[in-house]
Amino acid sequence: MEYHNPVLLQASVDGLNIKPDGIYVDVTFGGGGHSKEILKRLGPDGKLFAFDQDEDALANALADERFTLINENFRFIKRFLRFYGVKSVDGILADLGVSSHQFDVAERGFSTRFDADLDMRMSQKNDLNAYRVVNEYDEANLKRVFLDYGELKNAPVLARTIIEAREQDPIKTTDALKEVLARFLPERVRNKILAQIYQAIRIEVNQEMDVLKEFLEQSLEILNPNGRLSVISYHSLEDRLVKRFMKNGMFEGEPERDFFGNFSVPFKTVGKLIVPDNAEIKENNRARSAKLRIAEKR
Repeated sequence: MEYHNPVLLQASVDGLNIKPDGIYVDVTFGGGGHSKEILKRLGPDGKLFAFDQDEDALANALADERFTLINENFRFIKRFLRFYGVKSVDGILADLGVSSHQFDVAERGFSTRFDADLDMRMSQKNDLNAYRVVNEYDEANLKRVFLDYGELKNAPVLARTIIEAREQDPIKTTDALKEVLARFLPERVRNKILAQIYQAIRIEVNQEMDVLKEFLEQSLEILNPNGRLSVISYHSLEDRLVKRFMKNGMFEGEPERDFFGNFSVPFKTVGKLIVPDNAEIKENNRARSAKLRIAEKR
């Protein structure tokens, strides 16, 4: 099993329009697949910085003088690039979501396939984990998590059921959580609903939507004019944020018009939405929901 089989590898790196002597950032290093492809296209004076908050990814660091791996969350991209003396870059690539490795290591608690402690932290340094969300959040916050991040219409009853169950005993494992919610998991849609429940808890644990917003805003600040942003997302919550930000540089509202009634927006989108073809999905099932968007800073 590979650590992480990179999704939309060629298309996402093509989208960066790499200059041999440019400075690039891969904010989701994982197994290093995208980083290796970027380095192939860089000349001797090019530089690549990569981020990954998961300590497991450090074992995949690349032995290349042009490469630097930073063991931090990419919400701090601007701060840590400045630490290395970098104020602006020519391109940024993000492959959002959970790596194959994180799904395949049972004890991390990300996968619906295995029983494990309720964890779901992408970085083991984080204090908040799935156990705390499930056992310590009040009913209103549990409802918010399932509704906002799982888009589950029955979020209120899911939250109430968890509250009632944990009054008897703490819910410690993924199997225990499945058992508590068993009556909401009919066989024909069991996997789909479980995936939504896990996604909701995982997003909350890792503050994924806040992280994505902070990252996108900082990307705009540090990209050089004509610099490229190449982002792969895996669910509609991420994709909506990325699409909207690339379209008008905002997450809410509309940009102001100039004197002539024209919008002034910081990015121009490059090409159309890209999705994996059937061959890639057959080879890597986790690619099936991937969406790639590319934008260039004006």
